[in-house]
Amino acid sequence: MNRESAHTFHIPVMGLAYTIDSPIRVAKYGISSVVSITDDEVIEKMRAFYSEKFSIPYQEITQKFHDYRAERITHYLNLMDTIVTEKFENFKNELAESKSSLENYIAMLPNKSDLKKGLQSFIDEGITIKETIKNYLEDHLFAGDIDVNIMTKVDKDNFDKNEQLPVEFNDAHAALRGFANSNLSSSVVLSAGMNPRLYSYFENFKDFFPDVNSNLKKKIILKVSDFRSAMIQGNFLAKKGLWVSEYRIESGLNCGGHAFATDGFLLGPILKEFKEKKDQLIQSAHDLLVKALHQKEMLVPENPLELKITAQGGIGTAEEHEFLLEYYNVDSVGWGSPFLLVPEATSVDAETRTLLANAKEDDFYLSNISPLGVPFNSVKGTSNEYWKQKRIDENNAGSSCPKRLLALSKEHDDKGLCMASKKYQDIKLEELEVKKDEISLSEFEKLKNKITEKACLCVGLVNAAYLENDIKIKGQQQGIVICPGPNLAYFNSEISLADMVKHIYGNANVMTDANRPNVFVKELKMYVDYLRNEISDYSTEISAGQIKKWNSFKNNLLEGIEYYKYLFSTIDFFRNDNVKIQKQLEDYRLELSEIEIPSLVLV
Repeated sequence: MNRESAHTFHIPVMGLAYTIDSPIRVAKYGISSVVSITDDEVIEKMRAFYSEKFSIPYQEITQKFHDYRAERITHYLNLMDTIVTEKFENFKNELAESKSSLENYIAMLPNKSDLKKGLQSFIDEGITIKETIKNYLEDHLFAGDIDVNIMTKVDKDNFDKNEQLPVEFNDAHAALRGFANSNLSSSVVLSAGMNPRLYSYFENFKDFFPDVNSNLKKKIILKVSDFRSAMIQGNFLAKKGLWVSEYRIESGLNCGGHAFATDGFLLGPILKEFKEKKDQLIQSAHDLLVKALHQKEMLVPENPLELKITAQGGIGTAEEHEFLLEYYNVDSVGWGSPFLLVPEATSVDAETRTLLANAKEDDFYLSNISPLGVPFNSVKGTSNEYWKQKRIDENNAGSSCPKRLLALSKEHDDKGLCMASKKYQDIKLEELEVKKDEISLSEFEKLKNKITEKACLCVGLVNAAYLENDIKIKGQQQGIVICPGPNLAYFNSEISLADMVKHIYGNANVMTDANRPNVFVKELKMYVDYLRNEISDYSTEISAGQIKKWNSFKNNLLEGIEYYKYLFSTIDFFRNDNVKIQKQLEDYRLELSEIEIPSLVLV
């Protein structure tokens, strides 16, 4: 049975722990959210915390357990499921018994939703019979999904002493097993690109295959940046009998966390292609799925399974939200970074929330602090910056690397080293010292900074959750790393959950910055800046391939601008800002045309 969601937005995964317990906080309202299952240590600590809070028996799963990583994840997800189920039942009772609670909840629902209309009719008709309301809620209101996220590339090999364990004990594989073995009926969101070995591992778990009623107990969501990537990955999985239930399209740059820039393809043209080719995506995967399931002698669905298209990245107004739903026919819109200012929804300590609320446009930037070597959304003034710089100043750069989740470089160690670790940075600084006399002082400092700027994300991204929940932090002081999208610049205070949801649906306004650019215009600016910086920062010898890539990037942006000019002149949305938007588009077109792509000089 396809249950209709109470809401038209979802809360995407944020960091390792900013949404670690969001389902416990918001699922009872019908709001779906995504939990990172990358770090089993924070998961185990949160399980202990919530077991005590809800008086549920707890037995620690230590690292001495054979499959401790997967076991910790399974047990935490089951605990969340238990807590959410109980909170949801209590909430339905509260709505049936309290008119004011019912009115408050109705105010949080989308204006056009059938659920809102149905519940409002009880108020309008003066129906106060608890059983009548309760029965209606049983049939029409569902808890939000407890979805999980796995970064596919964070799949480190693991060892028992010096012996490498089988591949199923790799980090991402164990995380997937932890989810697959849980009681949940929800989705795993796969991000950061394709991992064929991990994708193949899904075949080991029956919950990802259709049952006798063509239902999937556990679903696959792919976070993608363009249509071609979706088609390739979806078909790869379909050949194994696995169905992708949702493609979650995320802006390459106007998002939080790691920024995976496209080759100049903008969000609008990407959404247009998905809208036009959705049937092709479905049919292609369905044909391959049917063939694969026949070969496996498994149950074969007669008709294609449900496929959703959702979008996220920088959306900030009710009009933008409605536009994506109406014009591009997306099924849901992701609202991430603004929820970092909502204490009822995310795990953020008070000091960091204040920092985020006060941060302006210039405080948000793309950094190189991630050990993965991918640009990382950052905000100035975090405590991690302070502690990292203090160690650098004391000639003690690098992290003690207690978790090793990102120990993926095998250049100097077969077991892997993290680029943020002291061990790795010591080696690199020694190598640099040897070259010191051969390069200029400015070049030396630049290369030194490139080594030492990497931050310990494993610790920095979970500390805020520990601080907020008063969980003791042990080990080397790393402070807080937080990775909001630049859209957060336009929200400047702590926000209640009710007000945030009303803002999404246009029934309140919690954004006070009148100069905020349209979501598409903001992303375009970021891409123009990105290209300019790429060219100016390029230090190695320029190849014909690099020049070709930059020219293609520039041309894709120019095509995107032309698409936007036509789009904004024909749609009914954003009428009040149309003149301003058209001028901004033309300004960026001129700016882009002035960016010179280097050419090869033949000697």
